Amino acid sequence: MVEKFLIGTYTKQTSKGVYEIELDTDNKKLKNLTFVAEAGSPTYVTLSKAGILYAIDKESNGDETTGGLMVYDANVRPAKLLQKVLSPGSSPAYVTVDEDRQLVYTANYHTGIISVFKIVNEGKLELLDEVKHTGNGPRPEQQDGAHPHIAERTPEGRIVVCDLGNDTVTTYDWHNDQLSEAAQFNCEPGFGPRHIVFDESRGLAYLVGELSSNVSVLQYDQATGKFDLVETKKTIPADWTAHNGAAAIRLSSDHKFLYVSNRGLNSIAVFAIDSAGRLTLLENISTEGDFPRDFNFNADERFLIVVNQNTNNATLYERDAQTGKLTVCQKDFVVPEGVCVATE
Repeated sequence: MVEKFLIGTYTKQTSKGVYEIELDTDNKKLKNLTFVAEAGSPTYVTLSKAGILYAIDKESNGDETTGGLMVYDANVRPAKLLQKVLSPGSSPAYVTVDEDRQLVYTANYHTGIISVFKIVNEGKLELLDEVKHTGNGPRPEQQDGAHPHIAERTPEGRIVVCDLGNDTVTTYDWHNDQLSEAAQFNCEPGFGPRHIVFDESRGLAYLVGELSSNVSVLQYDQATGKFDLVETKKTIPADWTAHNGAAAIRLSSDHKFLYVSNRGLNSIAVFAIDSAGRLTLLENISTEGDFPRDFNFNADERFLIVVNQNTNNATLYERDAQTGKLTVCQKDFVVPEGVCVATE
């Protein structure tokens, strides 16, 4: 069986934008890197059920920089450009589609702005509302101001925003095409919240901190949108003293295992989850490359794909569903400046 994935990239060296790769599950092999769409450093991409590709875009004209989204019809190859949604300033860090409400959310790390767009004709976008975060944390290297890194739908339909710069996780209500704050969780200073995943069955969320290289278990109250801290674990060994930035986080569909990428240690941290939702670190397995940002499961979660930005390669693992542990199948598949792995 062949499964396809979209790869978002930086375009500082050889990459031209968004690519597609194939996973041959029978032969346990990645193959056929294919160019899909041109964009300026599309560091995050997502595909709607209608086959519309929303890709981060950054463009420069002299001293002027604009950032936003490229909207493509990805039902054809190469993908057909439908719309550019750009504004002055740097590009967002995250984009996702809310299929139920036919909305698109972006979080802009550089400007502090969270945007909500309505999907209109043929997948094009119309801006509905924006909020701007403020504040800062104690770590000078990345907490000089607000830096929202993800805007995503919660299980019950709110919008959650993790702000790496001011150490907050904010939940927003969405009514009458407007965002309004429902609750805010304050992380420990310097935690640097980056991404979050939910276990609705247990009423829990798992929050990864980029700056602290920690992952926290949070109790989540769907009635109020509030979070409460349960516990926090390290994603790196206690004796690791060099720089590390935790990045992506994925939860297995059986809610028994949690995975986090480490940039610096260059590993995937694998955690077992007990019946109460608490974590035990099982292993840190090498990504066989430098600076892994994003990774993803295939459809049945038998495989996991990670891209290493600085070494231009993707690594394929086979995942043991019983133990949660990973085994390298392939480590030298060329992907230029890869940073995002999105399912098709």
